[in-house]
Amino acid sequence: MPEPELTLFVTSEGSIEGYSIGNDMSSRSIEGENPLYLPQAKTYDGCAGLGPCIYVPENSIDPNTMIRLEILRKGKIEFKGEISISNMKRKHQELVDFLFRECSFPNGVFLMTGTGIVPPDEFTLQSDDEVRISIENIGTLINYVA
Repeated sequence: MPEPELTLFVTSEGSIEGYSIGNDMSSRSIEGENPLYLPQAKTYDGCAGLGPCIYVPENSIDPNTMIRLEILRKGKIEFKGEISISNMKRKHQELVDFLFRECSFPNGVFLMTGTGIVPPDEFTLQSDDEVRISIENIGTLINYVA
């Protein structure tokens, strides 16, 4: 299952300097068996995508910025959804602070912030599906399911 996420580009000192788009794919069949299998559900070839660029604005990204997801199958939209990043439970810097509590990143880090758009449980990606994640001012990340 695709997980469209705002991704923070963070320096080694914990400062948010830019934004990108992340697709943190999860295997529902593995994760559904037991929540303890979450690490295995997210660790496989093609499990994550990042791009299409790093957006570096003068100020923090506008909280009203929308994240959009479209899943196309044979050119037809099978699922679509959108959500504002203002709906996130935690603030961006709070997420960064938690990440840096126990880990160091001498070269900086990309932090995917989580998703608010989830296709229904009965939906399953198929080979050749096209996953499009768009965020205003950043662009569109396109992944194809293998």
